[in-house]
Amino acid sequence: MPDSINQNYSNIYPIAFAEVAGYGPRNQEENEMIRGVKIVSIPVSDQDVALKFYTEKLGFKVATDQPMGPGQRWIELSIPGSATSLALFTPPGHESRIGGFQPMTFWCDDVFATAAMLKNNDVELEEEPRKEVWGTMAKFKDPDGNVFVFSSR
Repeated sequence: MPDSINQNYSNIYPIAFAEVAGYGPRNQEENEMIRGVKIVSIPVSDQDVALKFYTEKLGFKVATDQPMGPGQRWIELSIPGSATSLALFTPPGHESRIGGFQPMTFWCDDVFATAAMLKNNDVELEEEPRKEVWGTMAKFKDPDGNVFVFSSR
């Protein structure tokens, strides 16, 4: 990278422009790195109750609902406009993950409007919307007590 360019860009420049500099993959076939998040699992105690909540209260759509082992189903939900899906599934032995804060964040265009819609749908807000220096956020709770942040993009 020429010194004149290096002086005008942060340390991220070599990473962001690695391909231009000849260090990154030149075509799709060469890129074998992780490319995104496909499915995030939400631990639930009752799949039917969770399915009703996430589809009727939050507006998610059923992508897959099929048997998966004894007493369980693989329920995958799509979020309209998102490439990431959600699975309402708790692997055996991981029941302790159900309830409490979940380490994921949903995003929306307007946190205040989304909070109002969630309240209209009888979704419990764990925390009302508030503005932060990085954006606006709030928290909601599902029937299992799982708490999720939703924020501005």
